[in-house]
Amino acid sequence: MIDYDTLRHFPIPEVRQRITPRDAVFYALSVGLGQDPLDERQLDFVDSHRQLRALPSMAVVLGHPGFWLGNPATGVDAVRIVHGEQSLTLHQPLPVEGEIIARTRVTGLVDKGEGKGALLYSEKELRDAKGTLLAVTGSTTFLRGDGGFGGPSGPVKPPNAMPEAPPEIVLDLPTRPEQALYYRLNGDDNPLHAAPAIATRAGFPRPILHGLCTLGVVAHALLRALGNYEAPSMKSLSLRFSAPVYPGETIRTEIWRNGAFRARVVERDVVVVNNGAAAFA
Repeated sequence: MIDYDTLRHFPIPEVRQRITPRDAVFYALSVGLGQDPLDERQLDFVDSHRQLRALPSMAVVLGHPGFWLGNPATGVDAVRIVHGEQSLTLHQPLPVEGEIIARTRVTGLVDKGEGKGALLYSEKELRDAKGTLLAVTGSTTFLRGDGGFGGPSGPVKPPNAMPEAPPEIVLDLPTRPEQALYYRLNGDDNPLHAAPAIATRAGFPRPILHGLCTLGVVAHALLRALGNYEAPSMKSLSLRFSAPVYPGETIRTEIWRNGAFRARVVERDVVVVNNGAAAFA
Protein backbone atom coordinates (compact mmCIF):
# COMPACT_ATOMS: atom_id res chain seq x y z
CA MET A 1 0.00 0.00 0.00
CA ILE A 2 1.24 3.46 -0.93
CA ASP A 3 1.96 5.96 1.80
CA TYR A 4 1.39 9.39 0.23
CA ASP A 5 4.10 11.29 2.09
CA THR A 6 6.69 8.55 1.62
CA LEU A 7 6.19 8.27 -2.14
CA ARG A 8 5.66 11.99 -2.74
CA HIS A 9 9.07 12.73 -1.17
CA PHE A 10 10.85 9.50 -2.10
CA PRO A 11 14.64 10.10 -2.23
CA ILE A 12 15.70 9.35 -5.81
CA PRO A 13 19.51 9.45 -5.96
CA GLU A 14 21.28 12.01 -8.13
CA VAL A 15 22.92 10.41 -11.16
CA ARG A 16 26.25 11.46 -12.63
CA GLN A 17 26.96 9.94 -16.01
CA ARG A 18 29.94 10.13 -18.31
CA ILE A 19 28.64 10.25 -21.89
CA THR A 20 30.76 8.92 -24.73
CA PRO A 21 30.14 8.95 -28.48
CA ARG A 22 29.39 5.24 -28.13
CA ASP A 23 26.44 6.07 -25.85
CA ALA A 24 25.01 8.53 -28.37
CA VAL A 25 25.39 6.04 -31.22
CA PHE A 26 23.90 3.19 -29.21
CA TYR A 27 20.85 5.22 -28.23
CA ALA A 28 20.19 6.20 -31.85
CA LEU A 29 20.55 2.60 -32.98
CA SER A 30 18.29 1.40 -30.16
CA VAL A 31 15.40 3.56 -31.44
CA GLY A 32 15.87 2.43 -35.04
CA LEU A 33 18.17 4.88 -36.79
CA GLY A 34 20.59 3.45 -39.32
CA GLN A 35 18.16 0.99 -40.88
CA ASP A 36 18.57 2.83 -44.19
CA PRO A 37 22.35 2.78 -44.84
CA LEU A 38 21.92 5.16 -47.79
CA ASP A 39 20.30 7.93 -45.71
CA GLU A 40 23.29 10.06 -44.77
CA ARG A 41 21.16 12.24 -42.50
CA GLN A 42 20.58 9.23 -40.25
CA LEU A 43 24.26 8.30 -40.41
CA ASP A 44 25.11 11.61 -38.73
CA PHE A 45 23.65 10.12 -35.53
CA VAL A 46 25.14 6.62 -35.73
CA ASP A 47 28.56 6.95 -37.41
CA SER A 48 31.12 8.19 -34.90
CA HIS A 49 33.60 8.91 -37.69
CA ARG A 50 31.39 11.81 -38.77
CA GLN A 51 30.57 15.03 -36.93
CA LEU A 52 28.38 13.07 -34.56
CA ARG A 53 25.09 14.48 -33.30
CA ALA A 54 22.95 13.38 -30.36
CA LEU A 55 19.27 12.75 -30.91
CA PRO A 56 17.26 15.24 -28.81
CA SER A 57 15.14 12.42 -27.41
CA MET A 58 18.24 10.88 -25.82
CA ALA A 59 17.55 13.23 -22.90
CA VAL A 60 14.92 10.79 -21.64
CA VAL A 61 17.57 8.10 -20.96
CA LEU A 62 20.50 10.27 -19.84
CA GLY A 63 20.95 10.19 -16.09
CA HIS A 64 18.20 7.59 -15.83
CA PRO A 65 17.71 6.74 -12.15
CA GLY A 66 16.92 3.11 -12.91
CA PHE A 67 13.77 1.22 -12.01
CA TRP A 68 13.41 2.97 -8.65
CA LEU A 69 9.68 2.22 -8.47
CA GLY A 70 10.67 -1.42 -8.11
CA ASN A 71 12.04 -0.62 -4.65
CA PRO A 72 9.62 -2.20 -2.12
CA ALA A 73 9.97 0.91 0.06
CA THR A 74 7.86 2.86 -2.48
CA GLY A 75 4.82 0.70 -1.68
CA VAL A 76 4.05 0.46 -5.42
CA ASP A 77 2.81 -2.69 -7.17
CA ALA A 78 5.73 -2.56 -9.60
CA VAL A 79 4.43 -5.32 -11.89
CA ARG A 80 1.36 -3.28 -12.79
CA ILE A 81 2.87 0.11 -13.59
CA VAL A 82 2.49 1.62 -17.06
CA HIS A 83 4.16 4.69 -18.56
CA GLY A 84 1.28 7.08 -19.24
CA GLU A 85 2.73 10.36 -20.53
CA GLN A 86 6.09 11.91 -21.32
CA SER A 87 7.34 15.39 -22.04
CA LEU A 88 10.71 16.78 -23.05
CA THR A 89 11.99 20.36 -23.19
CA LEU A 90 15.43 21.06 -24.69
CA HIS A 91 17.35 24.09 -23.43
CA GLN A 92 20.69 23.27 -25.13
CA PRO A 93 21.82 20.75 -27.76
CA LEU A 94 22.74 17.51 -26.03
CA PRO A 95 26.45 16.68 -25.91
CA VAL A 96 27.86 13.44 -27.30
CA GLU A 97 30.72 13.47 -24.79
CA GLY A 98 31.26 14.71 -21.23
CA GLU A 99 29.68 14.45 -17.79
CA ILE A 100 26.02 15.10 -17.11
CA ILE A 101 24.17 15.41 -13.81
CA ALA A 102 20.55 14.35 -13.45
CA ARG A 103 18.18 15.04 -10.58
CA THR A 104 14.80 13.31 -10.57
CA ARG A 105 11.97 14.07 -8.17
CA VAL A 106 8.30 13.24 -7.71
CA THR A 107 6.22 16.34 -8.46
CA GLY A 108 2.70 15.01 -7.93
CA LEU A 109 0.64 11.99 -6.87
CA VAL A 110 -3.05 11.55 -7.70
CA ASP A 111 -5.33 8.87 -6.22
CA LYS A 112 -7.96 7.86 -8.80
CA GLY A 113 -9.77 5.66 -6.29
CA GLU A 114 -10.05 2.03 -5.23
CA GLY A 115 -9.62 -0.22 -8.26
CA LYS A 116 -8.88 2.76 -10.53
CA GLY A 117 -5.16 3.18 -9.91
CA ALA A 118 -3.05 6.26 -9.27
CA LEU A 119 -0.98 8.76 -11.25
CA LEU A 120 2.60 9.62 -10.32
CA TYR A 121 4.14 12.74 -11.87
CA SER A 122 7.93 13.08 -11.92
CA GLU A 123 10.50 15.47 -13.39
CA LYS A 124 14.17 15.13 -14.28
CA GLU A 125 16.57 18.06 -14.71
CA LEU A 126 19.60 17.34 -16.84
CA ARG A 127 22.69 19.57 -16.52
CA ASP A 128 26.27 19.46 -17.72
CA ALA A 129 29.25 19.42 -15.36
CA LYS A 130 29.27 23.26 -15.28
CA GLY A 131 25.64 23.34 -14.13
CA THR A 132 24.18 24.50 -17.45
CA LEU A 133 20.60 23.27 -17.86
CA LEU A 134 20.40 20.99 -20.90
CA ALA A 135 16.90 19.55 -20.71
CA VAL A 136 13.91 18.88 -18.49
CA THR A 137 11.86 15.73 -18.88
CA GLY A 138 8.48 15.07 -17.32
CA SER A 139 6.77 11.73 -16.86
CA THR A 140 3.37 10.43 -15.82
CA THR A 141 3.35 6.86 -14.53
CA PHE A 142 0.03 5.04 -14.19
CA LEU A 143 0.11 2.87 -11.06
CA ARG A 144 -2.63 0.44 -12.08
CA GLY A 145 -2.67 -1.50 -8.82
CA ASP A 146 -2.37 1.30 -6.28
CA GLY A 147 -5.55 3.38 -6.15
CA GLY A 148 -7.50 3.97 -2.95
CA PHE A 149 -4.67 4.98 -0.63
CA GLY A 150 -6.35 8.19 0.51
CA GLY A 151 -4.36 10.68 -1.55
CA PRO A 152 -5.61 13.78 -3.40
CA SER A 153 -7.81 13.32 -6.48
CA GLY A 154 -6.07 16.07 -8.48
CA PRO A 155 -4.88 18.11 -10.18
CA VAL A 156 -4.71 15.93 -13.31
CA LYS A 157 -2.75 17.20 -16.31
CA PRO A 158 -5.10 17.79 -19.29
CA PRO A 159 -4.16 16.20 -22.64
CA ASN A 160 -3.02 18.25 -25.63
CA ALA A 161 -5.86 19.00 -28.06
CA MET A 162 -5.75 17.26 -31.44
CA PRO A 163 -6.68 18.81 -34.82
CA GLU A 164 -9.89 17.69 -36.50
CA ALA A 165 -8.31 17.83 -39.99
CA PRO A 166 -6.47 14.80 -41.42
CA PRO A 167 -2.71 14.63 -40.77
CA GLU A 168 -0.48 16.40 -43.30
CA ILE A 169 2.51 14.04 -43.06
CA VAL A 170 2.52 10.29 -42.47
CA LEU A 171 5.74 8.33 -41.81
CA ASP A 172 6.11 4.60 -41.23
CA LEU A 173 9.13 3.39 -39.23
CA PRO A 174 9.66 -0.30 -38.36
CA THR A 175 10.74 -1.70 -35.03
CA ARG A 176 12.75 -4.91 -34.67
CA PRO A 177 11.72 -8.09 -32.79
CA GLU A 178 14.69 -7.77 -30.42
CA GLN A 179 14.54 -3.99 -30.07
CA ALA A 180 13.37 -3.95 -26.43
CA LEU A 181 16.36 -6.09 -25.46
CA TYR A 182 18.69 -3.50 -26.98
CA TYR A 183 16.79 -0.51 -25.67
CA ARG A 184 16.83 -1.68 -22.05
CA LEU A 185 20.64 -1.34 -22.09
CA ASN A 186 20.06 2.44 -22.04
CA GLY A 187 19.28 1.98 -18.35
CA ASP A 188 15.63 0.92 -18.12
CA ASP A 189 15.82 -2.75 -17.21
CA ASN A 190 12.18 -3.25 -16.17
CA PRO A 191 11.65 -7.01 -16.75
CA LEU A 192 8.27 -6.28 -18.36
CA HIS A 193 10.23 -5.67 -21.55
CA ALA A 194 12.21 -8.91 -21.52
CA ALA A 195 10.64 -11.65 -19.38
CA PRO A 196 7.57 -13.42 -20.84
CA ALA A 197 6.37 -14.52 -17.38
CA ILE A 198 6.44 -10.95 -16.07
CA ALA A 199 4.59 -9.70 -19.15
CA THR A 200 1.91 -12.35 -18.60
CA ARG A 201 1.50 -11.33 -14.95
CA ALA A 202 1.06 -7.73 -16.13
CA GLY A 203 -1.68 -8.78 -18.56
CA PHE A 204 0.26 -8.77 -21.83
CA PRO A 205 0.71 -11.77 -24.17
CA ARG A 206 4.43 -11.08 -24.53
CA PRO A 207 7.05 -8.48 -23.53
CA ILE A 208 6.21 -4.99 -24.75
CA LEU A 209 8.39 -2.23 -26.14
CA HIS A 210 9.41 0.47 -23.69
CA GLY A 211 7.19 3.52 -23.93
CA LEU A 212 10.32 5.65 -24.20
CA CYS A 213 11.53 3.54 -27.10
CA THR A 214 8.23 4.22 -28.85
CA LEU A 215 8.84 7.90 -28.05
CA GLY A 216 12.28 7.64 -29.65
CA VAL A 217 10.82 6.21 -32.86
CA VAL A 218 8.16 8.92 -32.98
CA ALA A 219 10.72 11.66 -32.18
CA HIS A 220 12.81 10.35 -35.10
CA ALA A 221 9.80 10.72 -37.39
CA LEU A 222 9.16 14.26 -36.12
CA LEU A 223 12.80 15.29 -36.51
CA ARG A 224 12.77 13.96 -40.06
CA ALA A 225 9.44 15.54 -41.04
CA LEU A 226 9.60 18.90 -39.24
CA GLY A 227 13.29 19.43 -38.52
CA ASN A 228 15.10 17.98 -41.56
CA TYR A 229 17.31 16.02 -39.11
CA GLU A 230 18.68 19.25 -37.61
CA ALA A 231 18.85 18.20 -33.94
CA PRO A 232 18.92 21.75 -32.44
CA SER A 233 15.62 22.57 -34.19
CA MET A 234 13.63 20.37 -31.80
CA LYS A 235 12.65 22.39 -28.73
CA SER A 236 10.00 20.30 -27.01
CA LEU A 237 7.53 17.48 -27.29
CA SER A 238 4.87 15.91 -25.13
CA LEU A 239 2.64 12.91 -25.69
CA ARG A 240 0.31 10.37 -24.11
CA PHE A 241 0.88 6.61 -24.45
CA SER A 242 -2.48 5.04 -25.32
CA ALA A 243 -1.57 1.39 -26.04
CA PRO A 244 1.55 -0.80 -25.97
CA VAL A 245 3.75 -1.58 -28.96
CA TYR A 246 5.11 -5.09 -29.41
CA PRO A 247 8.68 -5.33 -30.75
CA GLY A 248 8.65 -6.00 -34.49
CA GLU A 249 5.61 -3.86 -35.25
CA THR A 250 5.60 -0.81 -37.55
CA ILE A 251 4.91 2.59 -36.00
CA ARG A 252 3.07 5.04 -38.26
CA THR A 253 3.46 8.64 -37.07
CA GLU A 254 0.73 11.03 -38.24
CA ILE A 255 1.91 14.64 -38.12
CA TRP A 256 0.39 18.10 -38.54
CA ARG A 257 2.65 20.99 -39.50
CA ASN A 258 1.67 22.89 -36.33
CA GLY A 259 3.47 20.18 -34.35
CA ALA A 260 0.50 18.03 -33.35
CA PHE A 261 1.00 14.30 -33.81
CA ARG A 262 -0.17 10.81 -32.94
CA ALA A 263 1.08 7.35 -33.84
CA ARG A 264 -0.47 3.98 -34.52
CA VAL A 265 0.72 0.41 -35.04
CA VAL A 266 0.14 -0.47 -38.70
CA GLU A 267 -0.32 -4.21 -38.16
CA ARG A 268 -3.15 -3.81 -35.63
CA ASP A 269 -4.37 -0.30 -36.58
CA VAL A 270 -4.21 0.69 -32.91
CA VAL A 271 -3.33 4.23 -31.77
CA VAL A 272 -0.34 3.85 -29.45
CA VAL A 273 0.59 7.52 -28.99
CA ASN A 274 -1.98 10.29 -28.82
CA ASN A 275 -2.37 13.97 -27.93
CA GLY A 276 1.16 14.74 -29.12
CA ALA A 277 2.55 18.26 -29.43
CA ALA A 278 6.02 19.20 -30.65
CA ALA A 279 7.76 22.56 -31.12
CA PHE A 280 10.55 23.24 -33.60
CA ALA A 281 12.60 26.36 -34.17
